[in-house]
Amino acid sequence: MSSESVIEIENAVVAYNGATALSGVSLTVCAGECVALIGANGAGKTTLLTVVNGFTQLTSGRVRVFGATPKGMQAVRARRRIGYVAQAQPIDPRMPVSLLESVMTGVYGRLGWRRKPTQRDRALVRDILDSLQILPLAARPLGRLSGGEMRRAMIARCLAQEPDLMLLDEPTASLDDASCEAIMRIMEQAHRERGTTMLWVTHDLDALPPCCTRTLRLRNGALAEDLSHAPACKRKDP
Repeated sequence: MSSESVIEIENAVVAYNGATALSGVSLTVCAGECVALIGANGAGKTTLLTVVNGFTQLTSGRVRVFGATPKGMQAVRARRRIGYVAQAQPIDPRMPVSLLESVMTGVYGRLGWRRKPTQRDRALVRDILDSLQILPLAARPLGRLSGGEMRRAMIARCLAQEPDLMLLDEPTASLDDASCEAIMRIMEQAHRERGTTMLWVTHDLDALPPCCTRTLRLRNGALAEDLSHAPACKRKDP
């Protein structure tokens, strides 16, 4: 794990129509850390992820990701280094996009739309689909995938991007044991080989890869507990 910080949050407050989603959260995540986020529904876990990727702006406080505020063009640039697996969303069965085409957008997220994927990129995607046990479904339209298959497709797209930071919102929710184990194996591999930093929202601490050595508990939008087995990292200069 690097001593440099990837995420720095100070006294973050997010409020929607008078309701507080985050309340005074302060947090630093080092490069290479895998951090589990736990807490009841509505505790602020998903909001925290969307603050980090720039989809949600703070009401007050400060956030820096890779040393920059995730806002405007800085957020666009940061997202090329961030892989995001959101909670499952329904897909229109008429959508004419295959599983493989969807996963390849992760490659374009890394390369940009003007560059063509290489043989290495295509081999990487094939290996990811195989590891997640969805390679036989590569040509199937997204709208014809089951919930579990769609979940694995979203994770495959994130991995194909080869991001420096992964934001994972309950990636193993509603999956069978075999699928959960496959996801944990490939995430552990990404962490081991690339030093990927991860924020992993979960309700099941047993469904975490061994690289997750820190647990944050959110309660009513506030950071209630921070259990860490990792050394503190250096903050980036403003």
